[in-house]
Amino acid sequence: MSFTVAALYRFAPFDDPAALREPLLSLCEAKGIKGTILLAREGVNGTIAGDAGGIAAVIEHIRALPGCIDLDVKYSAAAAMPFRRMKVRLKKEIVTMKVPGVDPAREVGAYVAPAEWNNVIADPDTVVIDTRNDFEVGYGSFDGAVNPHTKSFGDFPDWWRAHADEFTGKRIAMFCTGGIRCEKSTAFLKNEGVADVVHLKGGILAYLEQVPEAESRWKGACFVFDERVSVGHGLVELGEKE
Repeated sequence: MSFTVAALYRFAPFDDPAALREPLLSLCEAKGIKGTILLAREGVNGTIAGDAGGIAAVIEHIRALPGCIDLDVKYSAAAAMPFRRMKVRLKKEIVTMKVPGVDPAREVGAYVAPAEWNNVIADPDTVVIDTRNDFEVGYGSFDGAVNPHTKSFGDFPDWWRAHADEFTGKRIAMFCTGGIRCEKSTAFLKNEGVADVVHLKGGILAYLEQVPEAESRWKGACFVFDERVSVGHGLVELGEKE
């Protein structure tokens, strides 16, 4: 049996995320879905797995939440159930940055489709920044991308402020696993006064799914946050790095 894995997120204004928790958890449990979903005032973020029908029901439920009709979802498959249980957690942020005033629902950098990403990062006046942590970058990255060597995403603002002068006059192109950290990091750069900032729509997962391996600028594997550990081109399960 193959399991459908759905990585999802949406920045949307939830007035009372606590009220959304129990109906969502009950539906997931009724459908045999496992994984983790985070709810906060800024939206929803998570990765879940189960049979195709159950996943479809949960996605339909989330799309019906305020501001979530355009929920970003990326699907892949797993040979075994990659999660042990189902958790729906309430958080202050769906991706932790701890910088007041950053609102991806209001303003983010321009999106770059996976098919256009190679052209963007080939530009010598573009600085390509990997917004993931150092452990994740160790599995793989794009050729020539800057690694901030952070331990967590919450370290990114301090790293940027320490190095911003090095990138004056350059276009900034950022990427992450599924797109959510790029939404927030480009919103942060906009908040810092950076005018020309773009990011890979759908993240590395969308790129590996849509761009043929023969044309790819990606090197290595992409770490994912479940028991598959990492995936490669075509979102094929790769496991631990050697």
